[in-house]
Amino acid sequence: MKALYATAFKSILTKEINRFTRIWVQTLVPPAISMTLYFLIFGNLVGKRIGEMGGVSYMEFIAPGLIMMSVITASYSNVASSFFSAKFQRNLEELIVAPVPHYVIIAGYVGGGVARGLCVGTIVTLVALCFVDISIQHVGLVAITVLLTAVLFALGGLINAIFAKSYDDISIVPTFVLTPLTYLGGVFYSLSLLPDFWQGVSQLNPVVYMINVFRYGFLGYADMSIPLSIAVMVGFCVSLWAVAYYLISRGIGLRS
Repeated sequence: MKALYATAFKSILTKEINRFTRIWVQTLVPPAISMTLYFLIFGNLVGKRIGEMGGVSYMEFIAPGLIMMSVITASYSNVASSFFSAKFQRNLEELIVAPVPHYVIIAGYVGGGVARGLCVGTIVTLVALCFVDISIQHVGLVAITVLLTAVLFALGGLINAIFAKSYDDISIVPTFVLTPLTYLGGVFYSLSLLPDFWQGVSQLNPVVYMINVFRYGFLGYADMSIPLSIAVMVGFCVSLWAVAYYLISRGIGLRS
């Protein structure tokens, strides 16, 4: 039985990876172009006027945040579009009634989102190396953070796809929720620059904790407690996994 589950997981994961690698020009190249523009405009042109931030050059400061931003977008969009497509084309119903636990289905789709997130993150890191020297001070923290972040937003994309009724619904959450959270998550600035009130408000943003740990892994600079940030990420991952499992096990929103 375990072999059957492993085969099912591998099949879903392979399908998801083949899906975004087959159209790599649309899935992997655009993030590299976007991040190149970010580095040119914010890092190079604006950064020269800002000077240092967090004890390093502005270009070095924003590099981890831009990498994390690309991972968030890629992992989220991959699962949201793929799962909704399966639901819209009625392929999902066959998968749901198959003798495979729901957690295997979730793991397969989330694994595909994580794979795309890691691929895009690697590409953006290579782009960043063209503009700034990047050194990793805490490799373990960087690996844990990027993995938890990719899992978290892949689960978010899955939940979005479950509730979506049309392809237009797929873009609502990224536009009105994901983008504001990311831009207000400390990618381009240190939280220490904010007034006390807005620092408190920022602590309600989960993206702040992800970028905080990721930046600390690269630069050794953090605005918030590292153990707290990791705990928040793990808590969100567990919560979203539970929500996704509940929705799929109850068949909620699985009909397009």
